Formats: sequence, structure tokens, C-alpha cells
Amino acid sequence: MSKVIERFSYGCGDFGCNIIYTAMSAFLLFYYTDYAGVNAFAVGTIMMVSRFFDGISDVIMGVIVDRTRSKYGKARPWLLRMCVPFALSGILLFSVPTSWASAPKLVYVFITYNLVSTVIYTAINVPYSALNALMTQDPYERSVLSIFRNLLATAGTLTINTFTLPLVEYFGDNTSAWTKTFCVFGLLAVAAFLVNFFGTKERVRSVASESGNAEVVPFKVGIKALFRNKYWIMMTGMLALFFLMYSVNGGATVYYAKDILGDRNLVGTINGIFNVVQIAGMFFIAMLVKKYGKRNVFALGLVLDIIGMLVLNFSGGAISLIVISSVIRGVGNACGGATMWAMVSDTIDYGEWKTGVRTEGLVNSACSFGYKIGNGIGSALLGLILEVGGYVGEAAAQSASALASIKVCFVWIPVAVYLIGLVIMKFYHLDREFDGIIEDLKNRAKNKQEV
Repeated sequence: MSKVIERFSYGCGDFGCNIIYTAMSAFLLFYYTDYAGVNAFAVGTIMMVSRFFDGISDVIMGVIVDRTRSKYGKARPWLLRMCVPFALSGILLFSVPTSWASAPKLVYVFITYNLVSTVIYTAINVPYSALNALMTQDPYERSVLSIFRNLLATAGTLTINTFTLPLVEYFGDNTSAWTKTFCVFGLLAVAAFLVNFFGTKERVRSVASESGNAEVVPFKVGIKALFRNKYWIMMTGMLALFFLMYSVNGGATVYYAKDILGDRNLVGTINGIFNVVQIAGMFFIAMLVKKYGKRNVFALGLVLDIIGMLVLNFSGGAISLIVISSVIRGVGNACGGATMWAMVSDTIDYGEWKTGVRTEGLVNSACSFGYKIGNGIGSALLGLILEVGGYVGEAAAQSASALASIKVCFVWIPVAVYLIGLVIMKFYHLDREFDGIIEDLKNRAKNKQEV
């Protein structure tokens, strides 16, 4: 199997994941309120509470992955087992019985939302996230796999954003049209996960496995090992901060365009150019990673993100500066997307070297728990800051304090997070230590086999 085919197959996993993730982020609340007739506040409460269940289930699934033993490996079996339930749960999500009374509808929403986000999405996304570290220990190849992951994830997002509403309209623009639309997307997701399963191979085994002495790692031992892994702590903190920032910044985009720049239609310009440049940039980041290392490319991305944000903040609504800002931020985000998940995978090898315990599932699931909590806090923080600033949705013009609160959410919180990231990267030295760590792990495995 060629490397390009395997890289593409790996990326297909995040294409499949993003079919449901993007649908839940972009269209689910709209479907609930405008088609299913469900109260928006009640739904928001359900989503917020479910975030915490979701985080806990991530850790449980991480332990399950680490204890999985099969001829297909530790992570890949779950892609095969869960792809059909994943598609069916997505269909159920967009099949609220509209004839039911309000209370039964909310019960249905609570059950199906948690079935998707807490159980089934977790059961396929956590193994997928662990797969990178199980496919290779080559740091450059991990970066390339992360690039393909982000490319295909963005393709999944664009697919949902582009085709959901046209398909709903094609099928009749009613509640059943949403169900039919997600039957189509469900089949697409199953196909993507099957490509992911059949097109990849797990090659990396722990030192204990190589010597034939593999044992199940107790949960308590795995958790202790995590908190002795300084690089895992750094990356988990980064992920939590980044997803908090994504939630605040993403939710504030429309407010910034409408109330600061004076035209809400600029959302399309800001995000569209940003996404296109990010995708294009991914094709060139691998060369930078090979020459300068993941940590330095990631830090470069943070610097570009800061510059892009400041250009936008001081653009005064000038289209040329908005475009320049989106281009700079697109390149910056490409640097981060190409390196962040590969850096998480590298912490697994460091953790095994440091503690003797290798837990791909637990490392990725605990990271996932961190960024989901960050995302949940970010969602609440956006509303809180706007409320404190005195934002009034129906007002013809916002007060100075409301405008300041929008700038805090869209510009200054992201800038603060990027600056914190640069400080964290100052202490991240795993790139230059990594080759020696892998060599030492190989020697340990060889010595144990000889004994």
C-alpha cells in the first residue's frame, strides 16, 4: 500500500467524524427550533450538561481502547464496529417526532443527543484520535498524517455546510427532509470510515508487547503516568485553551462583522478566505515541519495568528485589510492544524519512555476531555461577556461597552490564548529529544526480548 493512499485513508476518518460534528455545531439548534419546535433555552441547557457526560465517556473509551486486543489492533476495530451505529445515530438526531408534546420531545432530544455525542461519537472518535500514534513513530510521518487529517476534516465541514440546506430543500424542506438528508450523509460517513479501516495499519507496539509481556494497564496507573508526562500536560492545556478560544471567537464572528465592521455578510469573506488559505497552506507545511520541526512551526502559526488578528482589529472595515488578515490567519491555522495532533501523539512515546506505561487511548481521550470542557466553558463565556457588556440583540446601535465586549471575545481572548501558547512552547523541547527517546525504547524492547 502506498504512503499517499494510507495517508488519505487515515484522513477519511476525520471526514466521517466531521459529518456529524459539523452538523451538530452548525445546524442542530436551527433544526430543533425552526423545524422540530423545541425550546432553544431547554436545548442549550441539555447541550451544556451533556458536555460533562461527554468528557467522562471520553476517558472511559480511552481505557477501553488501551485494553482492546484484536487481529486488527487496538483502534481500528472500533472504526469497523461503530461506523453503522454512527450513521444511524445521526439520522435519529434529526428525526424528532414533531407530533409529540413538548416534554416528550425534550426527553427524545436528551436521549438522542447523548446517544450521539456521549456514546457513539466518542466510541469512534477516541480510537480514531489514537490511530496516528499506532500507525508510526516517525515524527515527520505523524505530521503528514495530521495534515491529511485536517485536510479531510475541513472537506467534511465544507460538505456539510455546502450541501445540507440544498438537500433539505430538495427533499421537501420539512422535518422529514432533514431525516432523508442525514440518511444520505450517514451512508457517506460509513463509506469514509470503511476507507479509514481498510486503508490503514497499526504498526506500533509497546515495549512490553514487543517482549511478549504485555499486561492491561490499570486505570489508576495510567492516570498517574499521564500526570508525570509534562509534555502531555502542556498539550492538553493548549487544546483546552484553543477550543475555549475557538468557541468564543467562532460564536462572536457574526457580532464582530455586524456591529464592529458594519456588515454581517462579511462573515462569509472572513471565514471563506480563511478556510481556503488554510487548506492550501496544508500542502506546504510538511516542508516546514521537516526543516524546522513541529514545535517551531506551531509557534510560527501562533505568531501569524496574532498578527492576523491585530490587522483585522485595526482594519477599520477596509476590505483589503480584512482579506490580508484572513490570509495571514489561514496560514497560521494551517501551521497549527498540521502539527498539534502529531505533537499529542509524540507525548505518548515520551510517556512510555518516562514511566514505562504506554496508553494511546487514555492520552487521546484525556486530551479530548480537556478540549471538550474548554469548548463548553467557551460557549458559556461568550454569552456571559456579551451580557456583562450590555449587548442587546434587537438594538439599532450597540453601546460602547457592548462593542468592547464583542472585541474582547473576537480579538483579545484569541490573542491572549496565542500568547499563552508561545509561553508554553518555550518549555516544549520534545522535538529535539524525540529521536533519542525512540532509540532508547527500541533498545529496551531488544534487551527484554533477549532476556
